[in-house]
Amino acid sequence: MKNVLALIMAGGKGERLMPLTQSRSKPAIPFGGIYLLADLSLSNCINSEVFRILVLPQYKSQTLIQHLETGWGIFSPALGHFLRIVPPQMMRGAQWYQGTADSIRQNLEMIESEKPSHLLVLSADHVYKMDYSLFKKYHEQRKADVSIAVIETAKSQAREYGVLQVDSNFQVTGFQEKPKNPATIPGQPDLCLASMGIYLFSADVLIDLLKKDERPDFGKDILPNILKTHKIMAYPYRRENHIEEVVFFTDAEGSRAELPVEVAHDSGYWRDVGNLDAYWNANMDLCGLEPFFNLYGVRWPMRTYQRQYPPVKTLSVVGEDGRPLHGLAQDSLVSPGSIIGGGLARNSVLSYNVSVHRGATVDESVIMENVDIGRYCKIKKTIVAEGAKIPARTEIGYNPTEDRRRFTMTSRGIVVVTKNDLG
Repeated sequence: MKNVLALIMAGGKGERLMPLTQSRSKPAIPFGGIYLLADLSLSNCINSEVFRILVLPQYKSQTLIQHLETGWGIFSPALGHFLRIVPPQMMRGAQWYQGTADSIRQNLEMIESEKPSHLLVLSADHVYKMDYSLFKKYHEQRKADVSIAVIETAKSQAREYGVLQVDSNFQVTGFQEKPKNPATIPGQPDLCLASMGIYLFSADVLIDLLKKDERPDFGKDILPNILKTHKIMAYPYRRENHIEEVVFFTDAEGSRAELPVEVAHDSGYWRDVGNLDAYWNANMDLCGLEPFFNLYGVRWPMRTYQRQYPPVKTLSVVGEDGRPLHGLAQDSLVSPGSIIGGGLARNSVLSYNVSVHRGATVDESVIMENVDIGRYCKIKKTIVAEGAKIPARTEIGYNPTEDRRRFTMTSRGIVVVTKNDLG
């Protein structure tokens, strides 16, 4: 993979994630307690031995840039490895990045100077594990000019995505952008192929296309125009992506044991965190005995910059009725610096430095860093943004009418609370 150059699109406004994106871009949204969304695509690169990376930020990028500069300085220039942050530099006119293709076009001189054989185009706001070396092998075996990662999606849900039409060999024959009547997979009338926004180009092909075509986007503009002149392949992610892993379990004697597996159960997991419901769902997928997406992998670790906080603490205290209240976390992820003092976190994700005071319960919720949850609060199916201080005995997630009046609420009933909502 030494001749592959990864280009990570990290400029998303994240308007459907408001108010979480009030002061940061979508790739800089916290995920899983200690990560930012951008960490996942970067980790996939490292695990796939892609060590030449350009990150292309744009809107509200300071949080992301600080995170990358602080936690991702792991590359060796002496070996030709690098991670470069490349904001818009107006190299081709006085405009910001206008789309995926335009952001690369504006940096063609830098890209050409690296002389890559392949260009891997990624988004920085997806949750998944992907071995890009298998993607490249598929691309080369089929002598493709462009390969696009796709995921099987129910026809009823495909209207939310870009859909690819393919022949029986998975060569792309057409594109549909959020179609009302999406094309299905040959022989599978109930399933469609949704684009994952992950592309692999032969470098000379992409460079030539961008010099000839000034339009801003790949899926909408450039790729549909080259179906008759170039070979475009769909890469069936769930079928081809195999992440080796070590599974830990409790053996018959009650001791921890491990078992190597050739294909981890989350090898086919992918979620586009494009709105608040999807963001909440992705975090909930981390919880429980057998999470849908596993952050505890040994052979495919997720990397980030970890803050210097003390260990998690749980405390037993005395309640108002004189009975003991034990600090508990059940089926939850709890990050360093957090203290659960006689409260309960259940099926939840707690980020850095969260306090859950006596008698408080947190159910099926995402709690971001530096949040204080007061005594006897009841929080359910809620996203609490960083720095919020929830007053004692507050109930959120139990009265939809009242919650909708005070806070942001999604169509599925997930409540989003910021520190501004609480004065």
